[in-house]
Amino acid sequence: MSLDQADPAAALPAAGPAARKTGRKDGGAPADRRGNNRRAGRWWTPWLFLAPALLLFLYFKFIPMANALTMSFQEVQPYLGNKWVGTENYSTVLHSEGFREAAWHTVVLAAGQTAGSMALGLALALLMEGQGRRLGFVRSAAFLPVVVPIAVVAELWRIMYHPTEDGMLNGILGMVGLGPSGFINDPDTSMASIMLTGIWRGAPYDMMIILAGLTSVDRGLYEAAKVDGASRTQRVWHVTVPGLRSVFSILFILAAIRGLRVFTEVFLLTNGGPDGSTEVVMTLIYKLGLEQNRLGVGAAGAVLLFIATLILTIVVHLLRRRESK
Repeated sequence: MSLDQADPAAALPAAGPAARKTGRKDGGAPADRRGNNRRAGRWWTPWLFLAPALLLFLYFKFIPMANALTMSFQEVQPYLGNKWVGTENYSTVLHSEGFREAAWHTVVLAAGQTAGSMALGLALALLMEGQGRRLGFVRSAAFLPVVVPIAVVAELWRIMYHPTEDGMLNGILGMVGLGPSGFINDPDTSMASIMLTGIWRGAPYDMMIILAGLTSVDRGLYEAAKVDGASRTQRVWHVTVPGLRSVFSILFILAAIRGLRVFTEVFLLTNGGPDGSTEVVMTLIYKLGLEQNRLGVGAAGAVLLFIATLILTIVVHLLRRRESK
């Protein structure tokens, strides 16, 4: 039989496993490569969904930040034109005694709220760890201070801090034989009172993040420590705390930024008083910019606060990277 009469199908090579795996048809490109090309053609799809949010951020955040940076080098004169003064506004802020006191108050308040909220959040997380049905309700109830508007929180604590003997907290102090306190009306206790309010509001947020981090801690370590005779406190200190190191670093950054930018609760509770004992950088910037109409000096203070926050974030990030190596 001649070659022309042979079966055409017999003349074709058999499709092996490699040919079937590549998915080629009539010499075409592999199916997975065609799919990748199709997906690569729509790289702009995620950006299309993000575009509305990015436009809002651009208009309400990034453009005002750029304007504030420009204003910090100018003497702002509304309707008369701004005058370029270079670094004079920064020099005024840095050599101002009020700014140094406000910066110190900000650091103290941020440190106290950060440490207090993280410690209380860890305690609440350890108490509420588990899968019980009732624990879900308790966690939701404990998380309420975070979702309540800060203005409502400040007004609530202002009522509880009423300085008379029939005030809520003073009534509790009277039950244990302690005298009435002025709280936010006393220069000696006003800073601690605001710090307590910030801890009460920030601890539930830290609690939820720590609860999520506790799921990654190896339970076998608890059993091994228990077999070795470690107490509950020792297990927490030597197993739980090291296992949450990365969580604590994230919480520290978030809480520190929250503390450095504190404004609303101080403004509503004391407005920097009494006698400037609770003046922080944000309230000072507000007074300089909007009450005294020194917008350039206020913008310079805001830029300095942003730089301090950025430096703190970078330092903590570098320390985390060094520990992970």
